[in-house]
Amino acid sequence: MLYSIDFNFIPKQRLFEPFNIQFEIEGEKMGELTTEELSLWGKKAIRDDQELWLPLVIHLIDAKNVINWLYNHWLTDNQRSLLMIENSETLTQNVVKFLGYIHDIGKATTAFQTKQSYAHNDSLDEDIMEKMIRGGFKGIDKLSFLKRSASPHALAGEALLEVYGVNKSIAAIIGGHHGKPLSNPVAKDTQYNSENYWPETPGEEQNRWKKVQEDLFQYGLHLCGFHTSSEIPWVNKIQAVLLEGLLIMADWLASSEYLNDDPSKPLFPLIDINESAADVNTEERYQNAINTWQITDEWSAEQVSDIDEYYVRHWGFHPREVQLAMCQAISKALDPGMMIIEAPMGIGKTEIALTVAEQLASRCGCNGLFMGLPTQATSNAMFDRVEDWLAKEAKEQDANLSIKLMHGKAKFNQRNQAIPRAENVQGSGAVVVNEWFSGKKSILEEFTVGTIDNLLQMGLKQRHLFLKHLGLSGKVVVIDEVHGYDVYMSSYLAKVLQWLGAYNVPVIALSATLPKEKRNELLKSYAKGKFGSDQFEAEPGWENNEAYPLLSMLDGKRLKQVTNFVSQKSKCVQVERINVENDKLVDIVNDKIKDGGVAGIIVNTVKRAQEIADLMPKDVLKVVLHSAFLAPDRQKIEEKLQSMIGKNAARPPRLVVIGTQVLEESLDIDFDVLFTDIAPMDLILQRVGRLHRHNIKRPKGLQTPQLYILGINDYGDYGKSNEYIYEKYLLMKTDHFLKDKIALPDDISKLVQQVYDTATDSEVSGLKEARAKFDKDQKNSKNKAKVFQIAEPKQHKRRGTIHKWLDWDLPDDRQGEIKAQAAVRDIQETLEVILLKEIDHQFYLLDGRKLAEVDDKTISDQVIRLPSVVTPE
Repeated sequence: MLYSIDFNFIPKQRLFEPFNIQFEIEGEKMGELTTEELSLWGKKAIRDDQELWLPLVIHLIDAKNVINWLYNHWLTDNQRSLLMIENSETLTQNVVKFLGYIHDIGKATTAFQTKQSYAHNDSLDEDIMEKMIRGGFKGIDKLSFLKRSASPHALAGEALLEVYGVNKSIAAIIGGHHGKPLSNPVAKDTQYNSENYWPETPGEEQNRWKKVQEDLFQYGLHLCGFHTSSEIPWVNKIQAVLLEGLLIMADWLASSEYLNDDPSKPLFPLIDINESAADVNTEERYQNAINTWQITDEWSAEQVSDIDEYYVRHWGFHPREVQLAMCQAISKALDPGMMIIEAPMGIGKTEIALTVAEQLASRCGCNGLFMGLPTQATSNAMFDRVEDWLAKEAKEQDANLSIKLMHGKAKFNQRNQAIPRAENVQGSGAVVVNEWFSGKKSILEEFTVGTIDNLLQMGLKQRHLFLKHLGLSGKVVVIDEVHGYDVYMSSYLAKVLQWLGAYNVPVIALSATLPKEKRNELLKSYAKGKFGSDQFEAEPGWENNEAYPLLSMLDGKRLKQVTNFVSQKSKCVQVERINVENDKLVDIVNDKIKDGGVAGIIVNTVKRAQEIADLMPKDVLKVVLHSAFLAPDRQKIEEKLQSMIGKNAARPPRLVVIGTQVLEESLDIDFDVLFTDIAPMDLILQRVGRLHRHNIKRPKGLQTPQLYILGINDYGDYGKSNEYIYEKYLLMKTDHFLKDKIALPDDISKLVQQVYDTATDSEVSGLKEARAKFDKDQKNSKNKAKVFQIAEPKQHKRRGTIHKWLDWDLPDDRQGEIKAQAAVRDIQETLEVILLKEIDHQFYLLDGRKLAEVDDKTISDQVIRLPSVVTPE
């Protein structure tokens, strides 16, 4: 028999306590299925010489139970409201259950049931075949197929549903449940490839197969609260995307035999081949599986009514006036949407973001946080800070809260590795890692920190994209350094913001140097997704607001901009251009710190940093940092710098720090004097953020912040390297508007807007050729990005299918040619290599350890990326 229980009447805190509840019989009984239907297999395997299988109907019921639980207890209130169909909770839940049950109906076909096992074990396959023959499928062992692969079971499932009259929006979800929807409806596949569905010869056996398929379909209809296929409603595309993601997650969970492959923790294991569907109690099986799978707790976000107390409790200090004012302003929003926080470097934007994230999570019912950053290095630094914050949350709530670091080398991050695995933690109140949420499932984790790529990929046509949408639609999204993304990445960001708006996801964007054009684009993109139009109510002149600090907040359809912040203490930076050879530069730097001090030299290429470092006198203490170091060496150097010139550090009497752009990324370090290659204005200002960053006593002659600009041969001539890395148009405008003094923070927004606003082009001489190249490059990047982007959300259309949603709009003969270009960063491919040395035919790491005696992590630490100039096309 099948049993059901209404989990909605159980208090949530008791959901995973032992059950003492009398089950109600569900009306449908296993006995109503025939022996043929019960003999169909859904999964089969051989393990330790034991033949295993799972009846298809058991897997269908498992998936139905799992997706129903995920809908009721894993999704957020906001996600459930997005999925609401015809304002009926009952109808919506019936659709959800039906998708779970019917997802593998395509396995009830001749093509699938005669497939070999993955292990190609003849004995297992023959025994399964014999079981089916005894169940009534005569002659199944005699069938042959010319085009078995033409009807994979997901496609076959969609085709059968269309034949049974299920609307295309639902059928398409079944066709796409392995990650990529089909291009068109496929009902005719049952005619073109009929041998894949039932025996070709009309008669008793063909009728038997058709009856079995329809019986399973009708059984599912009634099991899920429907009587006819016409009762199953259409869904719109936004609902279809989320339902597809939920179905994929449910299918993967219902297909997991054991938690993280641990046989002592069964989820939905296969059964012995001598057992049958009648031996399986599906309700008990499902309850036990959920109890085993649920190894972490749910975050309970607080309203944060006392912001000052919250800061002291989480960070041990009181908020600055700007921090307090921004958090208070956002807390008053009635329908918070997109928030852009523009404030100086070092003001504490991260603390604002985390405080606001908790406010918004409580207000909007979000179940977690995604924090996106430009690079792996910045992601690692932010991961440490978010983990510290989350540890306070976990301890206060006496809950085990899970976190995920998301980038290509996350598994080699030492702090990430040190976090305990959830299944090994006794007690509560800890930050943990839940290994079930790995690979493509990582984004489903509650708290995620990683490179911005993980967010931008939400707009990229790629398999299993639905999981990205499912995971991110339930979180608060924070985008750090939002100014730092080029036009290609910004094109993806605009598309992603449309979808986040459609999902009512609160978004917090942080920047110290944001051009107003980009600010406006971000706001309009979000509004277009949420309201179907990029128009909203705002005060006149909002597009040109250059106030600083500035909070821009979409509250419903109204933009609110907060500018009345207490004036910040001003810092005047003296600016001087010097154009000298490297050896002369070294002399100038050493002369500046002759009476003590820390000098920073930030240049635009690794080669230039290495050349300057080689010229530095041996008696001068120096630290060199750039992207070409091995990962462990770079980490050690960063830690060394933090200990030498970080906050509250014991600073050396004299020090020269030489590096590339990595010095502007994530390090909280302080220079007494700064030398930097020319770069676009926003990056110059980011680098200046490391100049006199902390409130400390300065050496003689360096009490006033001094900035020296390098790399300018003449106006309009910045050298091949600098002009290769940065657009000449931006360098020329930066050169023009950067005067001999900068008042921080007052001049930050003004300088950024002067460079990035095309209206100021008339003030700069000789720009025509550079502007033409800039415009051409921008246009090419935008066009290139669009090739692989998903369509805009159409949330106001009542009906829609996900057919073609992930199709590339390219001729077939070009698909393979440019497949590798489908990425969210428009960068030249490079090669990573592992550095080894060979001695007497034995391989060693550079530090002398024998390759055969070290683990994978140690080997991976030796990876280095080759410069693009030596990377083959």
